[in-house]
Amino acid sequence: MLNQDIRKQIKDLFADLKAPVAVLFFGSKVQSCDYCKETVQLLEEVSELSDLIELKQYDLEENAELAKQFSVDKAPVVVLAGKNGDEIVDYGVRFAGIPAGHEFTSLIQGLLMVANSDSGLDDKTKAMLAKVTEPLHFYVFVTPTCPYCPQAVILAHRMAFENPLVQAEMVEAMEFPELSNQFGVSGVPHTVINFGADEVVGAVPEAHMRERLTKLMQSA
Repeated sequence: MLNQDIRKQIKDLFADLKAPVAVLFFGSKVQSCDYCKETVQLLEEVSELSDLIELKQYDLEENAELAKQFSVDKAPVVVLAGKNGDEIVDYGVRFAGIPAGHEFTSLIQGLLMVANSDSGLDDKTKAMLAKVTEPLHFYVFVTPTCPYCPQAVILAHRMAFENPLVQAEMVEAMEFPELSNQFGVSGVPHTVINFGADEVVGAVPEAHMRERLTKLMQSA
């Protein structure tokens, strides 16, 4: 799936990774999982480019307890996690659907973020997220052909990395049409906060999202 030029670029990016990353893939033999095979192939090719990236494959039904532990209820889902010895450290970073097309950028940026233990957020956003004391959840609906979507996904993933109470899930809208319809997604990127408590349509600056979340917490 990845040509030699792309492989070289990624290998160069991965040369300075500081810590191991666990990539957990959840597929399903029971549910419709049109892109499971392609997602695994993509993850295998990426993980081969660094000794610090470990790919683990699971089945949603056969590994139901583990899926529940990581709040995985659909397939394919990719979890990017840290490693502390043999312990998996969950940062709430998720991809539902294949992270291909423009979303390949989000996958690579997520791996760099976890491996280098740096969200890249500004201090004001970090201070706001430090005040989050209740679970905060993002669905970021995307399509692989959307050039503006990675900005929204990467921002949500960075916020998840910053606070263990935050979980951010990229959702490939066409692979999960029922979920898209449930939240009235008609254009992407479309970020749904706390299952509909608020929503942001379009790719917005970090400061804008910070303000929206601050207002949401104040009204809670």
